[in-house]
Amino acid sequence: MVALFGRVGGGIYTKAADVGADLAGKVGEQLEEDSPLNPGTIADNVGDNVGDIAGMGADLFGSLAESICAALVVSASSWNLISTPDAVYFPLVVVCAGIVASFLSQWFTYIEMSVENKLRTQLIVSSVLMTIAIIPCIYMLPANGLQLEFDPKQPVYHAGRWEIFGCLMLGLWSGLIIGLSTEYFTSHSYGPTRELARACLFDAATNVIKGLALGYMSNIIPIACLSITVLVSFYWAAMYGIAMAAIGMLGCLPICLAIDGYGPISDNAGGIAEMCNLDKSVRVNTDALDAAGNTTAAVGKGFAIGSACLVSLALFGAFVTRVAGIESTAYIVNILEPFTFAGLLFGAMIPYAFSALTMSAVG
Repeated sequence: MVALFGRVGGGIYTKAADVGADLAGKVGEQLEEDSPLNPGTIADNVGDNVGDIAGMGADLFGSLAESICAALVVSASSWNLISTPDAVYFPLVVVCAGIVASFLSQWFTYIEMSVENKLRTQLIVSSVLMTIAIIPCIYMLPANGLQLEFDPKQPVYHAGRWEIFGCLMLGLWSGLIIGLSTEYFTSHSYGPTRELARACLFDAATNVIKGLALGYMSNIIPIACLSITVLVSFYWAAMYGIAMAAIGMLGCLPICLAIDGYGPISDNAGGIAEMCNLDKSVRVNTDALDAAGNTTAAVGKGFAIGSACLVSLALFGAFVTRVAGIESTAYIVNILEPFTFAGLLFGAMIPYAFSALTMSAVG
């Protein structure tokens, strides 16, 4: 709920302030971008902190906490896991390894390269370091592997240490691929964004059409990564494997949050430079940083959505694990039941209704 209020409430506020300031100031009064004569500029800068910093932080932290809780609940279905005291804390140890890997990766920023390359390098290095850091951690798990029961009607899943490691790696590297593919579709350095820029030379309509097409195309790689991760993780370790994949995807969360915060920080720096009447060259520099920041913010959103997909499935698995022992089939989802199918249709409509309300609020 905190994430919802931060992201939606803050997002509506910052976008309404941004659009309002542009329409009233730049269009109506011919003022410069972020002019000190436009009070909407200050509202825009404040909104960035609420929506893009606090909101995104709460959203990603919520996903991380949910994936840890799901893994802990699902692990209760494995007697040899909970009878090994240290092994119960394995999800928390993995998260700690990710924090250390993220911290160490920041030292790679001292290499001379562009801003985008530095941030991308940090993401890749943190993933490599976390891969190495998890290897000693898996020896906390029972030597004879885990016996995981997901459904009383299904056979017991036998998952060894390296299968659990594989689930973590699927999540970790899927997250990296999702982040890099998001960067490819949003960065000015690559073809998709340049094609969209060329479409702007002709007409506003071609820009909207091309932009929507690129947006839809950008979903293919993330969905393929998530599908493979879900299938293989479940095959190896049932719902515990999917929870581990979700933790793996969010393992390098500190770096993801740092990269995500880069955009609003550089955006606000440009606004402050303009309001302080600094030299024009300062604004040119902050605009270049802001362009890179917009791309990195999109990378953070890719992680948020990808991890939310895995976490929702892991939470559902945790629920099923808890109720499966009851002499009932109530936990089985059957889309041939009219109530279930009607619920799916209604549920699929809700995000569109929600988006329409938030867009109307900004408008």
